[in-house]
Amino acid sequence: MSSKKLINRFTQLSSDSPWLIIIIFSVLGLVGIINHAMWRDELNPWLIVRDSTSFGELINNIRYEGHPVLWYFSLVVIRMIADTPVIMQIFHLSITILAVILFWLYSPFNYQQKLIFTFGYFPFYEYLLISRNYAFSLLFVFGFCAVFPSRKKTYLYLAILLGLLANSSAYALLVALSLSLTLLVEFCFDREHRQQYIHQSQRYDLFLSISIIIFAFILSILTITPPSDSYLHGGLDNGWLLQLDFQHFLRSISRLFGTYFLIVPHKRWLDLIVCSLIVIFICVLTVIRLSKKPFSVFLFITANLILLTFTYLRFAGHTRHFGHFYLVLIAALWLGRYYHESDFIINKFRITERLFMWGHKWQNIALMLILYAQLLGGIYGFARDIIIPFSASRETANYIKREKLNDEFIVASRDANMAVLSGYLNRKFYYPELQDLGSYTLFKSGRKPVEKGEILEQINGLLKNKNNKNRILLILNKKLTLKHENLQIVPIESFEKSWVDSERYYLYWVSKINN
Repeated sequence: MSSKKLINRFTQLSSDSPWLIIIIFSVLGLVGIINHAMWRDELNPWLIVRDSTSFGELINNIRYEGHPVLWYFSLVVIRMIADTPVIMQIFHLSITILAVILFWLYSPFNYQQKLIFTFGYFPFYEYLLISRNYAFSLLFVFGFCAVFPSRKKTYLYLAILLGLLANSSAYALLVALSLSLTLLVEFCFDREHRQQYIHQSQRYDLFLSISIIIFAFILSILTITPPSDSYLHGGLDNGWLLQLDFQHFLRSISRLFGTYFLIVPHKRWLDLIVCSLIVIFICVLTVIRLSKKPFSVFLFITANLILLTFTYLRFAGHTRHFGHFYLVLIAALWLGRYYHESDFIINKFRITERLFMWGHKWQNIALMLILYAQLLGGIYGFARDIIIPFSASRETANYIKREKLNDEFIVASRDANMAVLSGYLNRKFYYPELQDLGSYTLFKSGRKPVEKGEILEQINGLLKNKNNKNRILLILNKKLTLKHENLQIVPIESFEKSWVDSERYYLYWVSKINN
């Protein structure tokens, strides 16, 4: 009877009901994550949480990842519910659904814009199917925007959200810094708001809120600062770029174009120049549209400058990283709803009403073009993940289980690409890079990249040990073309259907040649 009531209630939802869209999004998201084959960046954090033997070791291992602690601590908690990576996917899905609910219920965008945004690239694919810490950015930025009016009475809610955002990722830390600076500028220069807050707030509210933000920022910075023996600097293979490089400068600006339109130019000068000019024009239009809301302009310019500076000096990033530029655009337009109009920028830069209306019109056109580009990217990414496995890891793990090979002595390389198999099979492998058993990968001293010849030499040594079996199951992420005079190598199976080309797997039996 209850199921019939639920079905009737669902069918009674109107086509323009936000809850109808949210339900459809949630169902599709569940289908997507059930189908999604996780890859190393998803399962390596899970393995760090699973196989760290103490809290101190966990913290030390996290520091090599280049990410703050929130995602890892969340995995510690949800792992108490179920010791399977699937629970991580369910948790990640819940984060994105909650973010979409906040967007539908509290954002000022019209129905068409909300609908297109919901099924765009970041909410419907990148921050939905791939279970990583970046979905927190979506949730906490939208949460910040939703509770923004509460700052008239208390900053505590915003401080907590900023603290959580700062401990989500390095890029989220920069966004949190921009939002914090916006709050500070508003408090210092908006006398009416400041007096209203002082009149309505509790005695220690401001001190407590500032303390939370400072503590959270310090914690995040300490965690993402890599140890001295981290040779990839927390996951990056380069240091700081402190010299002037105009091509790299254009490449950094074009990351904004890649964020908005999901086309990332790389080296061709013409591509970089054209894309940079287009995105600068869009930013100018956005500033003109927000010119009557000075604090939103401050947020938009400050956040983009901070992110671009980090992009230029430190890390050009990938789509999942510079998706934060897109969140800044959405947040600036969203928060503009809460501010009173001001003529400060209008008068300062002599923006006429005609120019303002022109900018508003064309920025709205640009916004719709961005939303439609995101929609196409979201549908393509989601559909591609359904058709082509993101990684061949799950298919490989299922084969190993089906053929009852999970109890064999397994040598696996490259270790960073084998962590995902360790997660699916819930066991450790012998990693030639470590010359020991392992699961997760830390790019630190003690780990040494190896060539195929060295792998075979280590296997030869392992087979001489009487404690090991007469044969070893070798798993590689690239085909083996070498031979060894003392080893018999027999191919078993290969799994090459994978979107990530470094996570295609090749299985071999390796045994001693009896002379």
